[in-house]
Amino acid sequence: MSIHESIAANPDCEKAVERQSVYVYDAPVRIWHWVNAFSILTLAVTGYFIGSPLPSVPGEANANFLMGYIRFIHFAAGQILAVFLLLRVYWALVGNAHARQIFYVPFWSGCFWKQWLHEVRWYTFLAQQPKKYVGHNPLAQFTMFSMFTLPLIFMVITGFALYSEGAGSDRWDYGLFGWIVSVWPNSQDIRTFHHLGMWVILVFVIVHIYVAVHEVIMTGQTIISSMISGARLIKDRED
Repeated sequence: MSIHESIAANPDCEKAVERQSVYVYDAPVRIWHWVNAFSILTLAVTGYFIGSPLPSVPGEANANFLMGYIRFIHFAAGQILAVFLLLRVYWALVGNAHARQIFYVPFWSGCFWKQWLHEVRWYTFLAQQPKKYVGHNPLAQFTMFSMFTLPLIFMVITGFALYSEGAGSDRWDYGLFGWIVSVWPNSQDIRTFHHLGMWVILVFVIVHIYVAVHEVIMTGQTIISSMISGARLIKDRED
């Protein structure tokens, strides 16, 4: 099978290009990916302890500020995540086509859903041969949008709403996100959904890592290293 034949059209059904090595992810996308990964890891760990605080700490209370430090790290990581998310949205507008994939799903495209169904069949071991894509395949694009991009935006909004509630109504963040408290007057509801939202993202991360490794082994594409170098090598798997 030739390289041209083995590379499927992208989700917009444009004609594939016959190249073995393709520059896919710009430097800003790669930087955002890793900053985002470390921010989410930090937020998940510190968020767990905020939701389930340590039962006790040694020494006098006035000499310990452990939970205060945990909350500070959580807030700092959240603000870094929010800033880089805004920069990522900007790059989706000015970067290449692959930089925009996680922000939309072409629901109107019959070709997209046909390729999406093939990917479902491939991951459920019902299709014998995979299709190869330069960027994200349709199933990955759909999953990233629904289980990562939307939940991430939700987490930023609810996180700032909870932070602004404690910081006071005279701050800028309360002016932007205080309306969330009006929608959910019981802030515990916001915390519950914020907590659940993080589990949605963590489940996505687990699946994301598994699928990336799966594709490297089963299709021979350099899925993982492309997020370091930016280039993806399209090749047939050697049996």
